[in-house]
Amino acid sequence: MKERKSTRVGSRRIGRNSSSKDERSSSRKDGRRIQTGIIHIQAGFNNTIITVTDVQGQVFSWYSAGCPRLNDDDKRRFKGTQKRATFAAQTAVEYKRRFKGTQRGTPFAAQTAAEVVIRKMVDQGKKRAKVLIKGPGRGRDAVLRAIRRSDIQISVVRDVTPLPHNGCRPPKVRRL
Repeated sequence: MKERKSTRVGSRRIGRNSSSKDERSSSRKDGRRIQTGIIHIQAGFNNTIITVTDVQGQVFSWYSAGCPRLNDDDKRRFKGTQKRATFAAQTAVEYKRRFKGTQRGTPFAAQTAAEVVIRKMVDQGKKRAKVLIKGPGRGRDAVLRAIRRSDIQISVVRDVTPLPHNGCRPPKVRRL
């Protein structure tokens, strides 16, 4: 019987004993474990939305003061591993955290939403963040205070509220 040999070309092995396992990259979750993030705060008069992204702009988690139920991240965390009673209790806590109507625009609702997002950031291993604030709402300062109280280090705080340079014509004055 002839013995078949594998030959080397550079650092790769070609032939019968070659394997593609050496060339595979790590799993997706390992690649997404980045310690820095960007916190986008959109503070409107009626609601405050907080989104956490990585440097490229991919969304990791988000939360709103008026979130009606568990986010997809939370659903995945509880799926199949917890008993129904535990899941129902967690859902009840999330519903209590929900703010309806005019309460969504309050600073307390924004602070509560920020605490949820910060907890998710810490669970993912993020330690540093840039903060981009957009909008004139009342929750912008409360969110910033909640982030400063946490373990996350803030490198930049920037106001990115869009300002018109005398763009659109304003509507006609309303007369009663």
